[in-house]
Amino acid sequence: MEITGVDFVAVPSTDWKRSRAFYVETLGLRPDANGQAEFWVGQTCFGIYEPPTFGMTFAPQTTAHLALHVDDVAAARADLQAKGVEFDGDVFDTGVCRMAFFSDPDGNALMLHHRYSPREEASGS
Repeated sequence: MEITGVDFVAVPSTDWKRSRAFYVETLGLRPDANGQAEFWVGQTCFGIYEPPTFGMTFAPQTTAHLALHVDDVAAARADLQAKGVEFDGDVFDTGVCRMAFFSDPDGNALMLHHRYSPREEASGS
C-alpha cells in the first residue's frame, strides 16, 4: 500500500452555509463548481460537514491548525482583521516561518503561514 496524497480535509461545522460563506467570501477560497459544501485551497478540497448528520457530536478541531499559505502573513492578517476576523496573539516568527493563528466561526483552528527560509537537507541518511 502506498498513500499518494490527501483527497480532502473535513471541516466540522454547526452551520455549513455560514462556514462556506466564511471560507469563500471572507478568506477568498475557491468554491467547488459541483459541491455546495466544498471549496478549494490550491489543489486541496475542503469539505464542510455537520457531524450530527452522521450521528456524531460536533466538536471544533482546535489542536491541529490548518496552515493556509500566504506570501505575506502580516498583510494577510491585516486584510482579514479588516473583515472582522480576530487573531490569537501577534504574528509568530519561528526563525524559518511566520504564522498568525485564528479560528473559523465554529472554533476550528486555522493559521496563516509563510515559510521564508528553505528547509535544510537531512544528512547521513
